[in-house]
Amino acid sequence: QVQLVESGGGLVQAGGSLRLSCAASGRTFSSYTITWFRQAPGKERGFVAGIRWSGGWTYYAGSVKGRFTISRDDAKNTVYLQMNSLKPEDTAVYYCAARQYYSGTYSDDNEYNYWGQGTQVTVSS
Repeated sequence: QVQLVESGGGLVQAGGSLRLSCAASGRTFSSYTITWFRQAPGKERGFVAGIRWSGGWTYYAGSVKGRFTISRDDAKNTVYLQMNSLKPEDTAVYYCAARQYYSGTYSDDNEYNYWGQGTQVTVSS
């Protein structure tokens, strides 16, 4: 079992940067695929980026590719989402999710059984 805590959200101007962190409890963090999702007001939750438990494979939504970078530090039980060139449409609550030994469809939020509480990102124009 793993508990996830997101941090790093805030208010930033368009074109700015933020780094989100997803810190996890537990001794088997390296065995979890970790994925970021986001939900804007009035919209469904959507996939942002994921990093696999083995090999460090990374996956991105088309809307963030080239601007966002996901990485993990298993020694610190933490996954990061570096967000650059932020746009007002990136405004949302960002959640990290986890599933152990998962190599399936990263963008399907139904596949994840552990979730954090979310962190708000607001990008002003």
